[in-house]
Amino acid sequence: MIFSSTLLENAVNEFAKLPGIGKKTALRLALHLLKQDEEQVSVFSERVARMRREIRFCQKCHNIADQDLCNICSNTMRRKETICVVESIRDVIAIESTQQFNGVYHVLGGVISPLDGISPDQLQISSLLARIPADEVQEIIFALNPNIQGDTTIYYISRQLKETPVRITTIARGISFGGELEYADEMTLGKSIANRIPVQQYISPVS
Repeated sequence: MIFSSTLLENAVNEFAKLPGIGKKTALRLALHLLKQDEEQVSVFSERVARMRREIRFCQKCHNIADQDLCNICSNTMRRKETICVVESIRDVIAIESTQQFNGVYHVLGGVISPLDGISPDQLQISSLLARIPADEVQEIIFALNPNIQGDTTIYYISRQLKETPVRITTIARGISFGGELEYADEMTLGKSIANRIPVQQYISPVS
């Protein structure tokens, strides 16, 4: 791709660094901004910069937040005794879009994956365990991607919870094995949350 402007080329190269954005799409985005008023482009760039500069992570669930607690944890209408455990912030957004869950979340920040060098102590597992007595948690719902890494993580955490009276469930297999929550349609994901099943029925011990 040959450019007549170094400034345009630099902008295209920056857009192309974003996930899922190729050079052609990056060029289209850059040319779109060129058609906008300078003030509109300034507002766009300032909002992105402000997000990166000011955004926080919830001190309780590790979701993104504007304050110390995210809007979900600080919402008095949410059922604090039910925690949905997810891998990433994107999964919180996907489940919230279904409008089928009124509890709170806990973002692990990944899943156990020895091949990738990710061990349990690198995830937000200890803070999850600490929430159970503090918030008088009655149910833990695992909403992890249905793959080997997700199943390993469910098994590991459920073993840590075996001495607690907490009900441990996982979303139903409406999501095919190897699929990812963020790409599931809202109806399928919503039904998987509503029709959750006990972990014992879902996963066998992982060696």
